[in-house]
Amino acid sequence: MRRIGLIINPIAGVGGKAGLKGSDGEAIQKKALEKGGVLEAGYKTKIALEELLSIKNKIEFITPHGAMGEDVLRELGFRYELIGDNKKITSAVDTEAAAEELKEKNVEVLVFAGGDGTARNIFNAVGLCLPCIGIPAGVKIHSAVYANNPKSAGIAIRMFLDNPQAAQMLDREVMDIDETLFRQNIVEAKLYGYLLVPYLKNLIQNPKASSRYGTHDVEDIAEEVLNLMGHKDKNCCFIFGTGGMTFKILEHIGLKGSLLGVDVVKNRKLVLSDGSEQELYDFVKDEQEVVLIVTAIGGQGHIFGRGNQQLSPRIIR
Repeated sequence: MRRIGLIINPIAGVGGKAGLKGSDGEAIQKKALEKGGVLEAGYKTKIALEELLSIKNKIEFITPHGAMGEDVLRELGFRYELIGDNKKITSAVDTEAAAEELKEKNVEVLVFAGGDGTARNIFNAVGLCLPCIGIPAGVKIHSAVYANNPKSAGIAIRMFLDNPQAAQMLDREVMDIDETLFRQNIVEAKLYGYLLVPYLKNLIQNPKASSRYGTHDVEDIAEEVLNLMGHKDKNCCFIFGTGGMTFKILEHIGLKGSLLGVDVVKNRKLVLSDGSEQELYDFVKDEQEVVLIVTAIGGQGHIFGRGNQQLSPRIIR
């Protein structure tokens, strides 16, 4: 019987669609839910674990109670053993406690769902002592310990179980936003440590890397945007975000945007700053023409789903 550790951060990503740049802290989580945030970590874990259904009779999961793992496993029909206390409200302390306990349970791989904050919790508890694979479910996912998407995570877990000896085990970066630089309007990911990850090309993402661009680069792109605005109807709606490049573009054309938020410009005026998914949808749903301006994440290449969950499928459609 193959033994897999599973930890889900139930509130991971709840701040994304709410435009809150993260989900850390009870106050932020409450605010996120009030602004329309959705608990999706369990759903994303389910997508990943569906890739293992064909071998579920060969697998036993070791997992915490309730939303931290048990609920998804019960729904999918997997065999599991419970650890820890049964709590309705959980925190980072519970994540670290569960990871500590899994170290003693002889699991082959620790699978966890969350974002950069969750990766830091796992690092604090297990360091490099056992293989880990992350299911991306957070807002800002800069760490190189996560798969590209939930389905890729499931495929990676299956490939590792099929042939663990063939896996290339690498020390992969646990990253998070440097809050000191963030207060200075600089987005810079900081290295916190490493987790041992079976690296599988095209399945596991690279770490977030800062894009280096000069003033002339920003000016050239801003001029292109201004030129586009000039050729569109004055009522055309422009959505910008998120990230340093779009922030700089707005700054260059004389508008004060939000560094890690999504902004809306109409008739060359900032009409919505740092909007939530619901606010953005309410604003653009009846617009005749909308132009979306986004940039890829440096080092990873992601365009959607990393730090800009406000731009939901219904808005993009």
